[in-house]
Amino acid sequence: MSKYYVFFTRNILPQPNIASLVQVAHSANAAANLGYPAVLVYLRKGWSALNPVDLLFPFQPTKPDDKLAKIYNIQDKLKVADLPMPWPIDLWDNKWTSASTIVSKYYLPIHLLKSTKIVHSRDWNFVKAAVKNRMPAIYEQHHHEDKNFEPEIVRNPLFQIAVTVADTVRDSMILNGMPPEKVITLHNGFNHLFLARHTEAAQNWRQQLLEDDRRHLAVYAGGLYPFKGVDMLVEVAKELPLVQFAIAGGDSSQVTAYQQLAKNKQVNNIKFLGYLPQNQLASLLQAADVLTHPHCLTEAATFTSPLKFFDYMASGTPIVATEIASLMEFKSGNIAATWCEPDNPHQFAQSIRDSLTKYPRKSEGYAETRNFVKQFSWENRIERILSYVDDKVRSQLIN
Repeated sequence: MSKYYVFFTRNILPQPNIASLVQVAHSANAAANLGYPAVLVYLRKGWSALNPVDLLFPFQPTKPDDKLAKIYNIQDKLKVADLPMPWPIDLWDNKWTSASTIVSKYYLPIHLLKSTKIVHSRDWNFVKAAVKNRMPAIYEQHHHEDKNFEPEIVRNPLFQIAVTVADTVRDSMILNGMPPEKVITLHNGFNHLFLARHTEAAQNWRQQLLEDDRRHLAVYAGGLYPFKGVDMLVEVAKELPLVQFAIAGGDSSQVTAYQQLAKNKQVNNIKFLGYLPQNQLASLLQAADVLTHPHCLTEAATFTSPLKFFDYMASGTPIVATEIASLMEFKSGNIAATWCEPDNPHQFAQSIRDSLTKYPRKSEGYAETRNFVKQFSWENRIERILSYVDDKVRSQLIN
């Protein structure tokens, strides 16, 4: 019987606009690319979850369907398994009808235990249940959370390692009971799709987006939220009428709201493209003259490890970024980037002007940036994490 490296999320997939789920999918995909028998486990709800055969035999790893593979850019080595959650699961706020209870008390000990060598999850309840069922476990926490870590779990030899993306989060985890020797800080990574060149598709984007006498394209890709600096980008675009701005990301309601904001401010050189699948996003990043990272100085700026910053670097396109704490180590990196203080649209606009002068667009991208980012591949990240796993567990996983 196969013994899997299980990545678990208590969510329905795919949900393309949720960065945490992108991170989970990419981590599982990277483990599979490295040759580990990885399976991405998630939930399934709706009428299909009522199939009695699926309820009796819920853990059936298989290849992901085309939609899931395309949205998360999953290669052909990863397997997936969706656990059915029939009505009335999660309908009421009750412990015994919650998905967490069903997974921890039924699916994990009865169906996953016999087929799993190690679990890896951002779901603390799932990690606790794994350790209690004598399964090695890896836990990830990327944000500050108000929860205490039970000593009997975190000091158990089966609890292998906790991973976060910022030292500030690591410090808060230690204050909440996580042993210092069992928590490490690792940045997120980039998808190899963004490293491959998409020259023709990038040129098509430029032909599609550049209008009138505008010769330069500035791109933002990510969540459409004020704290991400999207409101500020509208102000920046107003200061740079000869630069075409393109914003990728967000759902339809967010896109509509920002289109109205731009209209109210009489900004006509900014286009909101909505969500783009990763293959289209990779070519858009390569089409730009400059990529913008305008994150505001908020609490999130102290711990974010934004996925888009690594994809930006993989594209090789020059970057203009605000100086937030979580990115400061990259300021000394060998990358084509211009830095400015946060929450200052005038300075950000000037930084774009400076970038366009200092770093003229190269269709092949800037080699120094592309070489620098290779250390942050998802595969390298998984290897670093597994270096903290017990040798016996890892050797059995490989075999």
